[in-house]
Amino acid sequence: MTRKTSMLIVVGLLMLGVAPRPVCAPVGQTPPPGLKVLTLRQQADQINAWMQTRLETVLPALMRRTGIDMWVILNREYNEDPLYFTLVPRPALYSSGTVALIFHDRGPGAGVERLVSAPHGVSGGYRNIWKPRVKTQFETLADYIRQANPRKIGINVSEKWPLADGMTVALRDRLERALGPDLSKRLVSAEDLSVGWLETRTAGEMDTYRDICALAHAHITEFFSSAVVVPGRTTEDDVVWWIRQRVASLGMESWFQPSIDIIRSRKDVALHGEGGVIRPGDLLHCDVGIRYLGLSTDMQWHAYVLRPGETDAPAGLKTALANANRVAEILMAEFKTGRTGREIVTAAMARGRAAGLSLSIYTHPIGFNGHAAGCTPDARDPKTIDEVNIDKWDYPLFPDTAYSIEFSCRTAVPEWDGQEVGIGYEEDAIYTEKNGCQFIDGHQTTLLLVK
Repeated sequence: MTRKTSMLIVVGLLMLGVAPRPVCAPVGQTPPPGLKVLTLRQQADQINAWMQTRLETVLPALMRRTGIDMWVILNREYNEDPLYFTLVPRPALYSSGTVALIFHDRGPGAGVERLVSAPHGVSGGYRNIWKPRVKTQFETLADYIRQANPRKIGINVSEKWPLADGMTVALRDRLERALGPDLSKRLVSAEDLSVGWLETRTAGEMDTYRDICALAHAHITEFFSSAVVVPGRTTEDDVVWWIRQRVASLGMESWFQPSIDIIRSRKDVALHGEGGVIRPGDLLHCDVGIRYLGLSTDMQWHAYVLRPGETDAPAGLKTALANANRVAEILMAEFKTGRTGREIVTAAMARGRAAGLSLSIYTHPIGFNGHAAGCTPDARDPKTIDEVNIDKWDYPLFPDTAYSIEFSCRTAVPEWDGQEVGIGYEEDAIYTEKNGCQFIDGHQTTLLLVK
């Protein structure tokens, strides 16, 4: 449908006394040119290949780093451990009954043996040790652990990390009863092992993460354009639901409900109020996260809606984005192996303030989960965020890990009579020992323009 035809329809509806509904462009069924989204079957094959590599290379190193020679993950159907689906192959969508995954490190020569105690077993190289009509599931599990005689038995219980706290009280009680008091003394929290497993990215994952972020960038560029937004008619909610539908139609997931915010000058607020319909002169802000091939993105970008006769955004808004990019540069330079999140953010906040920037940093890890576990450079008072998890600010930085570089930076805009405009900045990055902290697929350096 052409814009002219669309306008004729609107005029006709008005003549009939029918108010036209806010519109966005129809959702397409193909990805942006040059970018291919794999079928669900192809995605499963890729995820499973990565999982095998991770189990053979990443897991043994992490078990030895954390001093755990046996890791037991226990969960039940519809109440799966947060790590479960990162350890079993697709197309698994649930735990079939009560399942115990057992990882036994036999040493550098023999490697980590993968076993399972489950009614129907688990594919992916796991040997099922349970024979249902011989002994109960937990008796069989306890017999195996007793025979293996591990020094430390890691289980997923943690006050610090929700993602490492997957074992329920009921399952822990059953495990301890089966093991008896002596062996139960060897049970330890596997929180550092769990976090290491979640945060560590393989070379293959890091390479493909670039394509995933490129898809996310193309997605943002698409909905922040006149191809989707019709100034004066399209609302924030119209764009939000367009985003959700578009992501789903491409065979990807939204891991949180996206948001579109209108940042408006005080003069325009006096004329039109806040929010609602997108209008010329608005600064648009989005917060969007997709999950594809098991990896998540989390990004915040900005677009300016041109007024009639304008060809670019006001200089003050462009300066605001430039200041935000300066904060990102300062923060990412502070990423150094072994530093805690608290140390990184303290140094970055001091440097940013010394440079005259008005900033607040709340960066977080990203990977299998959007708000993931790992080094957390967050300048907010931990007690105001989560009193239970305050110790996570002291977790150290390890290489081959990914982060959403997230913060806000406020700048006075002369064209808006000195009104302070906050840039909510978020872009995904990888930290490696060789290259330091670098954006995975670039970052926003200029405001997108909606004509």
